Amino acid sequence: MRADQAGDESLVSLLQRLGMVQERDLAEALSRLLSLRLIAENDFPVVPVDCDRLSERFLVDQAIVPLELDEERLLLAMSDPTAKFAIESMEKVFERNVEPCVAMKSDIHGALQQLYTNPAGAGQPSGSGVDSTDPDVEQLRDMASEAPVIRLVNELIQRAVEYRASDIHIEPFENQLKVRSRIDGVLCDLSAPAKAMAPAIISRIKIMSGLDIAERRLPQDGRINLHVRGENLDIRVSTMPTMYGESVVMRLLRREAVSLDFDTLGFSEEQKFLISRALDMPHGMVIVTGPTGSGKTTTLYTALHALNTEERKVITVEDPVEYNLEGINQIQVNPAVGLTFSGALRSIVRQDPDVIMVGEMRDLETARICIQSALTGHLVLSTLHTNDASSSITRLVEMGVDEYLINSTVNLAVAQRLVRLLCHECREPYTPSEALVEEFALERFAGRTSLQLYRPRGCEACGGTGYRGRIAILEMLRLSEGIRDLVLQKASAGQLARAAMAEGMNTMLEDGCRKAVQGLTTIEEVVRVTQEA
Repeated sequence: MRADQAGDESLVSLLQRLGMVQERDLAEALSRLLSLRLIAENDFPVVPVDCDRLSERFLVDQAIVPLELDEERLLLAMSDPTAKFAIESMEKVFERNVEPCVAMKSDIHGALQQLYTNPAGAGQPSGSGVDSTDPDVEQLRDMASEAPVIRLVNELIQRAVEYRASDIHIEPFENQLKVRSRIDGVLCDLSAPAKAMAPAIISRIKIMSGLDIAERRLPQDGRINLHVRGENLDIRVSTMPTMYGESVVMRLLRREAVSLDFDTLGFSEEQKFLISRALDMPHGMVIVTGPTGSGKTTTLYTALHALNTEERKVITVEDPVEYNLEGINQIQVNPAVGLTFSGALRSIVRQDPDVIMVGEMRDLETARICIQSALTGHLVLSTLHTNDASSSITRLVEMGVDEYLINSTVNLAVAQRLVRLLCHECREPYTPSEALVEEFALERFAGRTSLQLYRPRGCEACGGTGYRGRIAILEMLRLSEGIRDLVLQKASAGQLARAAMAEGMNTMLEDGCRKAVQGLTTIEEVVRVTQEA
């Protein structure tokens, strides 16, 4: 077709059809000329936006993908942002103003295929031992691709984001499907769909995370990257076969929601001074300890954020890499190909690092390499799973690390838990009983002010729970000369703790009580998270 026969065809469409300009060059030029956002391949949603209102054929023909929908506007990726028909049609359908963005046509078609169809071989690892042409498997694929199922999973994830949930649990039982979300560390029931929907919902999640929907006998792990309500979301998916079907847990990692600031995490001025002094040392080791979900990784990332300067090279070894940190070399452990913590560490020391972060010291070999790295001029940050700070020292001894090496390398051991923050919109003050004041020695934290505590009430802002967010309670063990002498004498964790408290160390319980008196949390929360310590 000659250009003068194009009729009402837009210039952009004509250039695309005739191939007179490279696709990427055209998209970048349109973005600059029209001052529109340029959408990259990884910016597209994995969950369709309000798919019930849209025909897949219309989206393909117009080369458009809805990105976000709120009360005022629809964010729309378009290969031709000058296409008035597409914009006007979408405005009529959604009754919103359309905000166009520019994207390459090939990226749009790839996104539509991912959103509305199942690519050949998706979620079908070779050698799974299951016939992918099984009629039951084909039925699952069909069910998982239906609009109601897509919308249901979409709403489930969006609701979890609105509630600030860290995890979504989907659990099939004999007579019901239970859906729960972990909000501020506590599991809460959500309204669940009918039990009959379970296979389709779980299959949809497995397709989104690249898992094998035909394999229902073995656990699987996958990952989903989403853009939900203007927020980049990294979802780790774990499936587990149970008596009544597969159980699914989705861990929601919000990159924008992480605050890498010691004040926001709950560190007092004294605690900030202690950890800053340990991080300022050119070599040695800082250990953060606590159970799973106690905020250890966030504390380490905050420390790395403080250490990440032009003068330092920082390398991490993690399993998994939870958040991407600009300017830091992060290594994902992959045991399937032989990349373990210890194996990666042996290579890291030849990369001339100043700071090394090891996600967890899981075995003696990893611990020894960490110790050796700290001895040879590196600052090493790592974690252990112990109940308190003093137990981290005895855990290293139990693993087989010599006491004199611990004394030579460990600068600081930090133990922590996370307590729920009281909602400031609805918390209620009350005067504690004398028995409670005496039991926890609360008067020493009140200073000259009258002693007052707060309790949760519940309001719309906190979803009726009375809590909103979490904060760390901590104890910090500094290895003074007296503590080092006790380590050489093979003292127990209890003996180390008593000596440290005599030198002025505040326990997690004491730090929690102080925060309760400050009105940040409740005594009940502090007791709940410290009772196992």
